[in-house]
Amino acid sequence: MTKLTALFVKSAPAGKHEDGNGLRLIKRKDGGGQWVFRFTIHGRRREMGLGGLYAVSLKDAREIAAGLRADVARGIDPIKKRAQEQRDAERSMHLLKDVAIDAFESLKAELKGDGKAGRWFSPLELHVLPKLGGLPITELDQQDIRTTLEPIWHSKSATAKKAADRLNRVIAHAAALGLDVDLQVVPKAKALLGRQRHEVTSIPSMPWSEVPAFYATLEEPTITHLALRLLILTGLRSKPIRFARLDEIEGDVWTIPADNMKARVGKAQDFRVPLSEEAQRVIQLALPYERDGYLFPSARRGVISDATMARHMERKGLQARPHGFRSSLRTWLAEKTTAPHEVAEAVLAHITDSKVVRTYRQTDYIDHRRVLLERWARHCCQKNADVIEIGART
Repeated sequence: MTKLTALFVKSAPAGKHEDGNGLRLIKRKDGGGQWVFRFTIHGRRREMGLGGLYAVSLKDAREIAAGLRADVARGIDPIKKRAQEQRDAERSMHLLKDVAIDAFESLKAELKGDGKAGRWFSPLELHVLPKLGGLPITELDQQDIRTTLEPIWHSKSATAKKAADRLNRVIAHAAALGLDVDLQVVPKAKALLGRQRHEVTSIPSMPWSEVPAFYATLEEPTITHLALRLLILTGLRSKPIRFARLDEIEGDVWTIPADNMKARVGKAQDFRVPLSEEAQRVIQLALPYERDGYLFPSARRGVISDATMARHMERKGLQARPHGFRSSLRTWLAEKTTAPHEVAEAVLAHITDSKVVRTYRQTDYIDHRRVLLERWARHCCQKNADVIEIGART
C-alpha cells in the first residue's frame, strides 16, 4: 500500500518518508528532495536514485519504481541495467572521444612507428578531449572549440594549432563514417579565435663562419663533446646521434634506421650517411664509452638525454642550440658551394619533390654528399675550407 500523497510531498518535513514497495522520498531542509528506490537482489541490499523531487512527480516515481520491481523479480539488477543502457546510448551518440580514438587507429599507418610515441594524439588528449570528449561529435560547434582552445591559442600557439589540425582530421574521419558533422567547424573556430599573436621562431643557429671556433672547444673526448662533434659533422638531428649504434656503421657509411629518422611526408626510411675522415675519428674516440652497442650512453642507463648537448651550449653562454647546426650547414652549402638544391637538401635528409618524382629518382646522392661533408669537416677543423664546386658529374 502506498502512503504518500501529492499534498504531503510538497509540505513534508526534512527526513526520510516511505511510500511503500521500496519507494522512498528523502526531503532536505531547503525543501528539495530525492526519490530513491530500495531493493534486494542476489541477497544484496541496494538503493537507486530516481531523480529530484521537482523533476519527478509522485505519480512518475511510482511508475518508475513499478518497472524496476519487475526487473528485480526477473533477477535483473536495475542499477547495472541502467549503467549498460547509458553505455549503449553513448556508443550510439558517437562521442568525440570515441571517434578521435577510431580516427587515430585509422591514421597509424601514416604515422612514424604507428604513432606509438603518442605525439599525434597528445594535443587532443591534453587540450581537447578533457572538455569536449563527452560530447556527441555531431553536436560539436565552433563555439565549443573556440572556448576550449582560447586559453592556449596565443600562449601555446604551436600546440593549439596542432590540436586544431588534429581535431579537423577527426571531423573528416567522422564524415567518412557517414556522421552528420560540419566539415567547416574547425576553420570557423579559427576565424573566431583570430590570428595568433605568438610568432613561431626558428631554433637559434650559429653562423657557419663561427662553427670552427666552437668545434675547437670540443677537443676533450667526453661523451657530450664527441656527440656534439658528430652532430655538427653530419648535419643530423639529435635523435640519430644519441641512439647511434656500432652495428649501424660499416666502413665510412652509417645507415640510420627509419625509426630514428624524421619524416614529414609518408613513412621515414633508413638513411645512409657518408662519414668524413673527421667523423670516423670521432667515432673511434667514442668507442671506449660504448655500452650495449650505443656510442653515447648516459651515466646511468640508456643514452644521453635530448637536453644534454643543449645544456652544454647553454652553459657556454651561447644562444645557438644543437639543432641550429643544421641551419649552419645548410647556409654554408648555399653560400660556399654550388651543390644542386636537391643534393643540399639530401645532406639534411629533407624530402623534396613529389612522391612520383622520388619514385623514379632512385638515388640518395651519397657520393655527392660524401664530397660535401668531407669539405664541411675540413671547414669545421679549418683544413682547406675553400669554395667547392659540385656539378652533375661529381
